[in-house]
Amino acid sequence: WPLIFWALGGAAALSLLLTAKALPETLAPQDRVRVNPRNLWAGCKTLFRDPVFMGLTFIGGFGFASFMVFIASASFVYAGHFGLNPTQFSLAFAINAVGFFAASQAAGPLSERLGILRVIRWAAVWFAGFTLLLLAIAMAGQATLGVIIAGLFLANACLGLIIPTTMVMALDPHGAIAGLASSLGGTLQVVSGALIVVLTGFFFDGTALPMIAAIALCAALTLTITLLTLHKIELASHAVTATRSPDTPRKDLS
Repeated sequence: WPLIFWALGGAAALSLLLTAKALPETLAPQDRVRVNPRNLWAGCKTLFRDPVFMGLTFIGGFGFASFMVFIASASFVYAGHFGLNPTQFSLAFAINAVGFFAASQAAGPLSERLGILRVIRWAAVWFAGFTLLLLAIAMAGQATLGVIIAGLFLANACLGLIIPTTMVMALDPHGAIAGLASSLGGTLQVVSGALIVVLTGFFFDGTALPMIAAIALCAALTLTITLLTLHKIELASHAVTATRSPDTPRKDLS
């Protein structure tokens, strides 16, 4: 455990150093907003009143919450219940990261080819489908270690298509306060994930079922918010298209 925290502390310090010294400021001086409580409060009010921003934030938020549930429960399930040693546990844990980051690299090309809304919608459908199937298997008492690892690998691959794309869409209309929007969205996602983890703790019994049930709940919430939010975006897109003059260049928002 001390080694893990030293590694995390070193990574955090290196990230801070790179941000301070190697990340250039691209915003023109005249467009920069002074950081003070009044400006922060005004920006937060704008973001909280934007239903699309909030919807996209919580699509990613409940997806992120499912992974927080896994982080909080995996050691008890994989090591305590299935008896994996530390090396085996680290490999089983890392498989989820491989699925997530591999899919996130494919999010850009898929969005260009199919449309970003379609990618998010179908990823949310598959995320819910994989986790609900895994829940059914666990409730039937057939959730072996291999089945759980495979199911969570597929589910987290879907998150690789959901979380990065929804955050990009949430920030895009708020370029003037992108830093505030990013920090507020991230905070809301972490808080929602923490609450789900706390609720899961009340039902944890050392088996895989509570973990899988909580992940499936997060997936169902992700799918529900996805369908509602994307419907709003599509309605707004159709309204813009309907009021555009014939000579105005068209932009595909799908």
